[in-house]
Amino acid sequence: MFKKIASKELDYIAELHPDALRMDGYDDCIIGICSQYGRPPVIAYDRERVIKKLMREGMPRDEAEEFFEFNQIGAYMGEYTPVFIDRS
Repeated sequence: MFKKIASKELDYIAELHPDALRMDGYDDCIIGICSQYGRPPVIAYDRERVIKKLMREGMPRDEAEEFFEFNQIGAYMGEYTPVFIDRS
């Protein structure tokens, strides 16, 4: 459905947007860069991929969603905080 971002593309993102924050261990969930007028570019993650990764690590769906909401989407780290795209 969607291609994974190759490591050379991740290197390019890091070079082009050095201040953009990345979540450790979730590079396979990156779907691109989000740009908005007047704001710095940030890394965009696929929400469902992140939740499914948490589930593969042993969490049931409801627990994975709660963890995601509180610890990932809820962790504001300033203007370079990643965004999460819901493509449903």
